[in-house]
Amino acid sequence: MKSLRFDQISEGDTLPALEIDVSTSLIVATAIASRDYQNVHHDRDQAVELGSKDIFMNILTTNGLVGRFVTDWSGPLGLLKRINIRLGVPNYAGDKMVLTGTVGAKRVAAGENIIDINVVGKNSLGDHVTGMVEVALP
Repeated sequence: MKSLRFDQISEGDTLPALEIDVSTSLIVATAIASRDYQNVHHDRDQAVELGSKDIFMNILTTNGLVGRFVTDWSGPLGLLKRINIRLGVPNYAGDKMVLTGTVGAKRVAAGENIIDINVVGKNSLGDHVTGMVEVALP
């Protein structure tokens, strides 16, 4: 895989969309992998009893998928410096999330070439995640 370089990026550039099928397996496996044993991430009956329509994705999984989205675009030399996200509507099992992004700013900070990526992840209910990712590029 080829890695992007700082001088190849312009403010306003868009990243290729990433579609994620939000399956029950993805929700349960990633909740367990991140040691999040809250019942709303693996037990449908208890999630419904607590007022949810189904099990839903945890924030750690969303954060990881946002990071993957940016590094898939940047290539292996892209180094995530900061991920700052805000959750919106839940990512329920059986839905699809589409991540999109736009280059917000380019800057040099502490000797590193930093790109700010504005990220949105939408599903059938609306915005699941919004935020900004800082990635350092050579």
